[in-house]
Amino acid sequence: MFEILSIIPGKKKLTGSGWHSFNAVCCHNRGHKPDRRMRGGIKFDGPNRWTMHCFNCSFKCAFTLGRRINKNTEQLLIWCGIDPDQISKWSFESQQHKDLLDFTNGKRKLRRLKFKEVTLPEGEMLDDRNPMHKVYVDYLHKRGLTTSDYPFLVTPNGEGRYKDRIIIPYTFKNKIVGYTSRFIDNKIPKFINEQQQGYLFGYDLQKTNWQFCIVVEGIFDALSINGCAVMHNTISDEQAVLLKNLYKKIIVVPDQDKAGLEICDRALDLGFSVSLPNWEVKDVNDAVVKYGKVATMLSILQHQTNSKIKIEMKRKKIDKRL
Repeated sequence: MFEILSIIPGKKKLTGSGWHSFNAVCCHNRGHKPDRRMRGGIKFDGPNRWTMHCFNCSFKCAFTLGRRINKNTEQLLIWCGIDPDQISKWSFESQQHKDLLDFTNGKRKLRRLKFKEVTLPEGEMLDDRNPMHKVYVDYLHKRGLTTSDYPFLVTPNGEGRYKDRIIIPYTFKNKIVGYTSRFIDNKIPKFINEQQQGYLFGYDLQKTNWQFCIVVEGIFDALSINGCAVMHNTISDEQAVLLKNLYKKIIVVPDQDKAGLEICDRALDLGFSVSLPNWEVKDVNDAVVKYGKVATMLSILQHQTNSKIKIEMKRKKIDKRL
């Protein structure tokens, strides 16, 4: 977002009462004599709100992160030389912070970011040195993964439908809060999930020094690139709060099919970027298998955009291919 004091032209002086004084730009624009006595003032109320008041012509405006930029504040920014299109972008960006700020201010129930601990089903830690685990290791290799990519559990001694499955634990702040079982016998269903509302897979995988987070649909997509998986073709309100709480650039990579592309509109509404690389495959995991992890990541970063027009053109091109 914008730093208002860096936008206001001229010198500023901090007073003992907490006002940042400056020559008000509003006066001569409103038919008064130009202010040369630093009668304009801005005062901050915490990190996310400020108020402006002119003690000469009585012009007032304010800004609160999480709300749109109102007409008076827009006018102040225009007087300071800011392009109206840029102001519209800032206003949109501000509104995208509402969910996160509501949570941090205690206006939303904490259940949105809390998940109860659960017990994992019985299984063995996957070990590529165990001959009984070879079928599971081979399956992961086909998906471009290794035994060291995640703490997988397997069930070589299970019976009936509890056999031939890879168990992928769901963690949140290093606690087990669910899991999915991926069966490798090609029977239906392929997956059985124990998942709580609003859970975001891969949240614990994100590092504080990473500048961006890749958001995908499937778990194996996320594991392929250390991203986050929403596990359906939209982003829930709870997941949006979690993603914004990472304080990173969010890049959503949809599955390249008709159902997967539906997430594009939701991503843009949340202020996230969307990436639709020129792949000949359906999803991120397929891309990693075909092109490699580094090439896949580079193509995601190269094709990221916030432009609705560019994304719509890409969607139409993919639709024709399907």
